[in-house]
Amino acid sequence: MTDFKGTRIIAIDHGYGNIKTANTVTPTGVIACDSKPVFDGNTLEYEGKWYRIGEGHKEFIPDKAIDEDYYILTLMAIARELNQEHITEADVHIACGLPLKWVGTQRESFREYLLRKKAVRYRFNGKEYRIRIIGCTVFPQGYPAIVRNVDQYHGIHMVADIGNGTMNIMYVIDKKPQESRCWTEKLGVNQCVIKAKNEVMNRYCMSIDESSIERVLRFGTAEIGEKYISVIRKAAEEYVASIFETLRRYEYDHDLVRLHIVGGGACLVKNFGKYDPDRVEINEDICATAKGYEYLAYQMLRRGK
Repeated sequence: MTDFKGTRIIAIDHGYGNIKTANTVTPTGVIACDSKPVFDGNTLEYEGKWYRIGEGHKEFIPDKAIDEDYYILTLMAIARELNQEHITEADVHIACGLPLKWVGTQRESFREYLLRKKAVRYRFNGKEYRIRIIGCTVFPQGYPAIVRNVDQYHGIHMVADIGNGTMNIMYVIDKKPQESRCWTEKLGVNQCVIKAKNEVMNRYCMSIDESSIERVLRFGTAEIGEKYISVIRKAAEEYVASIFETLRRYEYDHDLVRLHIVGGGACLVKNFGKYDPDRVEINEDICATAKGYEYLAYQMLRRGK
């Protein structure tokens, strides 16, 4: 969170698996309740309804403004970020993003979705928050994750931002992002989770909880039998291979192009991929994109844009 003339710039990366701010990560599951949930933790009360946040994750949808979930998640993310500095009342400027190929057509509708109500009052985890959402900037995903280091990008670079729902691909040549060479593929980490879950079912006729799969993907192991871990690892290796195959379709060649992997899927490439570490940079900071949104929004506001 950055202060600009009394306004708090709060960056939010509205992922399908996790919603990230510069300092927090929360799974994107949202469950609406008519009364206060039995268990404490990640509960939000807004306009007479209670919401349990963080159980599971959002399914892939091509328009994030199609329901109320991402608005509720936005309020939660703002509260979690304000709580870092023990603040419960603030003027807020939201910095966020959309997939590269969606931002042109959905930017304004997503801004209107987030700016629908200027003054908002709600409770999160027992604290009352009073915020005024006075602005919102929507950036294309991918570039913000590397913007602080882009001055070092001499020559030809490719950025692959692998989220839970999509993979955004972008070329950067001599420090300049190439708008005509940007693509969005539905090849997020959730595709790997689905593949692993199906492989376990096909081989052992067992339904495995996604949390166990995600733990194997992130750490290489979990509190489950080795035979299941082996199947999940194989699915992960095949998924990462499909990522590199997709990148090659967009003219990626490791001898000619330096590759930068960012987003939640970076750990999969690191754990299960085959690559030259001298030519491929893995950024495992899942909050890197949110930090980039915050940086870019501050620069724009400072320049009066």
